[in-house]
Amino acid sequence: MSPASRSALADVAGLLACPECGLGFEPHDRVLRCGAGHSFDIARQGYVSLLTGASTKMTGDTAAMLDARAAFQGKGHFAPIAVAVAAAIGSTSGTVLEVGAGTGYYLAGVLDAAPDARGIALDVAKPAARRNARAHSRAASVLADAWRGLPILDDALSRVVSVFAPRNPAEVARVLATDGSFVVVTPTEHHLAELVGPLGMVTVDPNKDRRLGAAMSGHFDAIDRTVVEYSMKLGRADVADVVAMGPSGHHADLSDDPRIAAMAETVEVTASVVVATYRQLG
Repeated sequence: MSPASRSALADVAGLLACPECGLGFEPHDRVLRCGAGHSFDIARQGYVSLLTGASTKMTGDTAAMLDARAAFQGKGHFAPIAVAVAAAIGSTSGTVLEVGAGTGYYLAGVLDAAPDARGIALDVAKPAARRNARAHSRAASVLADAWRGLPILDDALSRVVSVFAPRNPAEVARVLATDGSFVVVTPTEHHLAELVGPLGMVTVDPNKDRRLGAAMSGHFDAIDRTVVEYSMKLGRADVADVVAMGPSGHHADLSDDPRIAAMAETVEVTASVVVATYRQLG
């Protein structure tokens, strides 16, 4: 375990909530222990698992999906989205939670732009938790299922972000401070459109915006909406990565896909997302 990952967990331990009793934690070397005596070991990879009870029904990303995503993100293809997320989060000296953090790419960008902030990268997949423990020196990695309830104390956070990930608006509202904000990134119907048909990728629900608005109503008001859309030049390896890293990666075997091999050496593909910012209702 790196000193940075242990330090990041120690810095946010007082904001985390024990999944057994709801009390806050104190760090004790390689363990987080709550006021009632429940303790959770910090894994040697630097994350803490706050999953309890029966196995989660959520399907997390596989190691192969995360490898593909890290490769794609590492080439900067989604950098304009990361910049827009950091701008929406803005300057804060509080704690930023990313729900469904994946590789921790977007949270790392937020923390780079907000040098006084701390981060919590939460994901339900162990491979993601391992990656998130080394995503940024100020990001603590937590393994948990957001749909069972966020293991965070009430009103503890200044910002929450969700990028291409499931979200639990009621729980986000509970853990956000009254002046906090929730940034949600969702794909538009134009996102990766040039690949969807030829490669049989999972399509974007055209009613996604309406469903998001309905889910947020009763908890949040939308205060800003920015469309980020641009063209990417992707090689065949990039195409394979972008398919393998998303929902289609659960179903597709791209190790020797003739459809990708038949593509031009470089193709232009649209990236198109909505970056929406929400505040809690009155």
